[in-house]
Amino acid sequence: MTQAKPDGAKPEGAKPGGAKPDGHAGAHGYSAQKENYAKRLRRIEGQVRGIAKMIDEDKYCIDILTQISAANSALQSVALALLDEHLGHCVTQAVAEGGEAAEAKLAEASAAIARLVRS
Repeated sequence: MTQAKPDGAKPEGAKPGGAKPDGHAGAHGYSAQKENYAKRLRRIEGQVRGIAKMIDEDKYCIDILTQISAANSALQSVALALLDEHLGHCVTQAVAEGGEAAEAKLAEASAAIARLVRS
């Protein structure tokens, strides 16, 4: 967390307009669903631990692959939901404000989509 300097200068990592070091000025789009995302990720974490246990117990390869596929699908679902939140909140807000920030958010979203498609 950045703290104000006594002389009134902006703290290191501070962005113009009160933006956080991540470049976002307000609450993230997923804030209202934060607990839901945390629960989903904890469930996925449990799935992955279960997969590791299956390997330790020398379970059948296809059963392990099935569980890996399920965990991948669950992660993909969370990623797409977060992307939807990002587009509907962060990108929409930046586009409404216009300028270089809008172009940067659109490029950032495009790169995130490309990473998801490649995975």
